[in-house]
Amino acid sequence: MIETLFSYNFIKNAFMAAILSSAVCGIIGTIIVEKKLVSMSGGIAHVSFGGIGLGYLLGIEPIIGGLIFSVCASIGISNINRKTNTNSDALIGMFWSVGMALGILFIALTPGYPPDMTSYLFGDILTVSSIYINIMLILSGTIFISIFSIFNYWKAYLFDEEFIKVVGINTVFLEYFLFVLIALSIVVLIKVVGIILSIAMLTIPPAIAKLYTYDIKNIMIFSTILGIVFNVLGLLISYQYNIPSGATIILLSVIGYFVSIALSKYIQHKNSLHVNA
Repeated sequence: MIETLFSYNFIKNAFMAAILSSAVCGIIGTIIVEKKLVSMSGGIAHVSFGGIGLGYLLGIEPIIGGLIFSVCASIGISNINRKTNTNSDALIGMFWSVGMALGILFIALTPGYPPDMTSYLFGDILTVSSIYINIMLILSGTIFISIFSIFNYWKAYLFDEEFIKVVGINTVFLEYFLFVLIALSIVVLIKVVGIILSIAMLTIPPAIAKLYTYDIKNIMIFSTILGIVFNVLGLLISYQYNIPSGATIILLSVIGYFVSIALSKYIQHKNSLHVNA
């Protein structure tokens, strides 16, 4: 059965997308969870919808429009937040709403029959094209190099930002850089789980990993493995039963999270009994 599945090009693309998106989730998702940037990431994800709508209106690859909007939003939110007294949650909410509104407006203005936006909103890993795989490869490679080439700086930024300020590291640059990497990650995930569900994929695997380890590298590795398991299982189940792949992947992830909580509590209880004995 597996050999038969992989004889189809769209299955090969879907499998590659599952691997790349899982690695991105494992790395950037860990930083998002540790730095408490879940709301920010959700705002960036929803702004990208405006770029996708603009892409359709201009007749260019929609994901390119989504990428431009995501990067601009990530820099814009950070910049405005630093220079004004506006509450960050309110600012994110405004960007979130404007992005979705622009997307709807641009799609309404697009000549001809309006495109089906379901795969962008909720994901459809089985529709990932070869062009999108190439985009994912470029973005994922950029993310990996950006994180691991200066990994110690990122580690210090996550756990002791005041210290790296004292030693002369530009934390403002690191913050902007991180938000841009989050924007790139969102674009990687759009066709896999969609704009609306992408934030779940960025946070659930790291949240599970943190139940068992506090080492940042181990969390990233464990999150990546979990992401691969959830994505591949979701891919196979959605193909077998002809159900939405993005929703299937997220539901599997949530089930995995609650099973992991129960397992971690059982392990802790067993260890406490062993110590008391």
